[in-house]
Parts: sequence; structure tokens; C-alpha cells
Amino acid sequence: QVHLVESGGGLVQAGGSLRLSCAASGIIFRLNAMGWYRQAPGAQRELVASITSAGRTYYADSVKGRFTISRDNAKNTVYLQMNSLKPEDTAVYYCNHANERVWWTWGQGTQVTVSS
Repeated sequence: QVHLVESGGGLVQAGGSLRLSCAASGIIFRLNAMGWYRQAPGAQRELVASITSAGRTYYADSVKGRFTISRDNAKNTVYLQMNSLKPEDTAVYYCNHANERVWWTWGQGTQVTVSS
């Protein structure tokens, strides 16, 4: 059974930074492309960034140049470094497989709140 645990969220002022972590278990982590998603109130869940097993990255236009996704296969963990945060980044952030056809059971997510 796949288990995803997100952490690192919090309340930060606009322009600040946060680093999110997602620890995965129950999978051969290094073989899987991972993604960070977010869901704001009243909005659909959206892909923010993804990283392949080879380390290639993708970013949504809204976060390009501000967010950096990385992974540590030895720790079965994927990270999201978020800089220059904006109020519109406020959402619950989740990790999962980068391909929606492979999605595992969602974790609890981690709340990110950016105040103006």
C-alpha cells in the first residue's frame, strides 16, 4: 500500500519561502515520476511541478522561476522549494505520481497560506 506524507507548510508573508517535503512508502520510489499538486478553496487540484525518475522537471507557468522541485531517492522523498511566495499560492499542497493515470491514494496534504 502506498503511503504519502506531506509536510512543511505554514503561514508566510508574501515574498517569503517555504520548503515542502513528501515522504513516500510502499513503492520503488526511484522508478516513479513524482508531482506536487495544489488545491485552493473552490478550485480544482492542479499540477504545480513534476520530476521524472531521471530528474527532468516541469513547472506550471504560474510558479516557473519561483519554485524548484527535487528528489532524494535514498530518502524516498520529493521536495518543493517555494520562493517569492504570493497570496495566490495559498492552497493545500499534495504530492502524488506525476501521471494521473497512476495516482495513488492521496495523503493529507500540507496547508500553505501566504498573507499579503
